[in-house]
Amino acid sequence: MALKRGLSGVNRIRGSSGGSRSVLVLLIFFCVFAPLVFFVGRGVYVDSSTDFSNASVKQNLDWRERLAMQSVRSLFSKEVLDVIATSTADLGPLSLDSFKKNNLSASWRGIEVDTSFRHSENPTTPDVKSNILNEKRDSISKDSSHQKVETPTKIHRRQLREKRREMRAKELVQHNDDTILKLENAAIERSKSVDSAVLGKYSIWRRENENDNSDSNIRLMRDQVIMARVYSGIAKLKNKNDLLQELQARLKDSQRVLGESTSDADLPRSAHEKLRAMGQALAKAKMELYDCKLVTGKLRAMLQTADEQVRSLKKQSTFLAQLAAKTIPNPIHCLSMRLTIDYYLLSPEKRRFPRSENLENPNLYHYALFSDNVLAASVVVNSTIMNAKDPSKHVFHLVTDKLNFGAMNMWFLLNPPGKATIHVENVDEFKWLNSSYCPVLRQLESAAMREYYFKADHPTSGSSNLKYRNPKYLSMLNHLRFYLPEVYPKLNKILFLDDDIIVQKDLTPLWEVNLNGKVNGAVETCGESFHRFDKYLNFSNPHIARNFNPNACGWAYGMNMFDLKEWKKRDITGIYHKWQNMNENRTLWKLGTLPPGLITFYGLTHPLNKAWHVLGLGYNPSIDRKDIENAAVVHYNGNMKPWLELAMSKYRPYWTKYIKFDHPYLRRCNLHE
Repeated sequence: MALKRGLSGVNRIRGSSGGSRSVLVLLIFFCVFAPLVFFVGRGVYVDSSTDFSNASVKQNLDWRERLAMQSVRSLFSKEVLDVIATSTADLGPLSLDSFKKNNLSASWRGIEVDTSFRHSENPTTPDVKSNILNEKRDSISKDSSHQKVETPTKIHRRQLREKRREMRAKELVQHNDDTILKLENAAIERSKSVDSAVLGKYSIWRRENENDNSDSNIRLMRDQVIMARVYSGIAKLKNKNDLLQELQARLKDSQRVLGESTSDADLPRSAHEKLRAMGQALAKAKMELYDCKLVTGKLRAMLQTADEQVRSLKKQSTFLAQLAAKTIPNPIHCLSMRLTIDYYLLSPEKRRFPRSENLENPNLYHYALFSDNVLAASVVVNSTIMNAKDPSKHVFHLVTDKLNFGAMNMWFLLNPPGKATIHVENVDEFKWLNSSYCPVLRQLESAAMREYYFKADHPTSGSSNLKYRNPKYLSMLNHLRFYLPEVYPKLNKILFLDDDIIVQKDLTPLWEVNLNGKVNGAVETCGESFHRFDKYLNFSNPHIARNFNPNACGWAYGMNMFDLKEWKKRDITGIYHKWQNMNENRTLWKLGTLPPGLITFYGLTHPLNKAWHVLGLGYNPSIDRKDIENAAVVHYNGNMKPWLELAMSKYRPYWTKYIKFDHPYLRRCNLHE
């Protein structure tokens, strides 16, 4: 029994072990061989059934294509779909990743298989992956070749589209380059116009740049005043008395607020209330009175009236400026009167100047100065002597009128110019200078000339002629410069000086300048288009047009070196008389001495270096300071003479430094800097 039980136990054990073995074999078969059989069978099935399944696959692809195209049409435009259609045949299927990476305006690109990422994912199977991709690409290309066949027409259209895209891209690039070039050039030009010395004026942080409409309130109030005047006139015309009174009241308020304000900052706090009230009144007037023709007519009438007022004020201003420029200030008149009285109280022996033997010595440096202004003449003499290397060789010949003869003598007797020689003469004592010899004197005595000067309502006495209507042109002192050989018959050379100049350097080198046979040595004043003969002479007159060049360069009086020997040889005074007689009716030039001087010395003037004579300090505020300081002679030609209150303050110190304001006579007459 025991043996049986043992055998049975062994048999059970063996049976159980045999059953487990069978189970293990089955498990290995299903895990290893079954998948192998499946894949091999799958491959065989695919190879054997390819020809039979093409139709079904094509049907499935067509269905999927239609579904995909419906979705794509709803997302993209026709142009994009055309690009997709043309690119699919050449480059294979498209990817949205390629669209994101590239600019659609250039072209759509097909998929370029990037295997680097795939290699990084599974580096052990590169050949399997590439084979699978090649198989898929071949299958898709076969399917697409069955679906669409490229015709020559489509190929031609695609090429044309590509060319158009390329041309458009080039045009856009060229246009962009041209635009950038224009902007750069504009920026360069703007940068040139900015003065680097005053860049602070263009700072955007400046206060005036905070508001583009700065001073808008004051401009609005002025506009309201104009319109209020227009509507007031219309209201009066239409008997709208209530509205007229309201407009006049608002007009007075606005004018009172405006006052002399020139900016919004000057306006009082009540300005905004007045603006609002005037705006309401004008709105009411517009509703009741607006008539386009009436408003236009009123504005035109106001414009014409304002224009006439401006012309009248301009003429008046010109006249007053000329009057102020030619009037002797009270302190200088006081000085002349005091000196005259004291001179005639002197005995005849004390009225004589020393060194009279030098007056006719041709080896010395002689100056001619014709003036009726004692203070101005003293500055000319003092500045010349103070800057002369050897004052003892300088001789000053002063000529004045009988009113200032005593004052001029007395001043230089009290204030002799050091070792220099000085002599004062009276033009009225030149007996040879009479109307029978001098055409200017004869013309000045004529009734026509007196009417021109003294009749204010003369029809030709416009503002342009006001500058000629002053005593300067009636004085023979102004024309005496054309008679230098008669005044100084024994001299060979003489330097003529105006009384509105100052001397800053030694002038003796001027006597060494070779005039090359010319009579007059002067500094030319012409520029590109100004200070030429056509500015001073009437070239519509045939005598002027035949004999002179309108573009000939002008020159300046004020500092002129005259060769008196050459003067006599060429009979300069006779030439002057000839042209002065022809100009009796002022048809060749207006009054003055420069036009006849240009005619008389035409072709006989030698140009001097401009550093000898700098002009314009009586009218030009922008003369370079270096030019003034380097000049030998500085000329205050113009209306703003240095002895007048209207003189330019920046130029006046050059003149006042030659005056001793602590002089007793100057203090008595209240003459100060």
